[in-house]
Amino acid sequence: MKEKIEFWFDFGSTYSYPAVMRIPMLARRHEIEFVYKPFLLGSIFKKQGWNTSPFLLNLSKGKYMWRDLERICAEEEISFNKPSAFPRNGLLASRIVCSFENENWIDPFIRSVFRENFANDQDISSSLVIAQILRELNLQPDEIFLKAELLETKEKLKLQTERAFDCGIFGAPTFRIGNELFWGNDRLESAIKWSNKV
Repeated sequence: MKEKIEFWFDFGSTYSYPAVMRIPMLARRHEIEFVYKPFLLGSIFKKQGWNTSPFLLNLSKGKYMWRDLERICAEEEISFNKPSAFPRNGLLASRIVCSFENENWIDPFIRSVFRENFANDQDISSSLVIAQILRELNLQPDEIFLKAELLETKEKLKLQTERAFDCGIFGAPTFRIGNELFWGNDRLESAIKWSNKV
């Protein structure tokens, strides 16, 4: 039996965008299940001594990253529009995923949030943007927001972020199979191959 692949991501992570958009097709092709694990990448950066994204700390690296992401999305035929603000805060969306992780609408919700950020240049920290995504999925935003704001939900995301750090995760996207880590969109296929071996 194939191992499930944990997909650790942050909604503001650039390379998580093409990864999350490629997962459905690859999951079907290889008959493998992905488990979505949102975490707060900013908290991980702080533990590494950074106060923001390394793509902002190193301007040359940031310039390369945007061009690289543009090429990747073009090659994969994924819509892309460089966000006018970076990184955007995906806290609300992450809490929603943590709170409703077993619902069948979570997969399309996650991809819609990423699409709004990296294709439509919408502010995903806005409850109005998230509410619109939920309505498009025929859901009631107010009920979902209430659960997402519960103390237990906030604590769950906090603990999940701490677990990411304890597992050795330092960036996003990261794919985890057992104790094996695969970092980056370009390691997605490697993670799938590994899952077939264990």
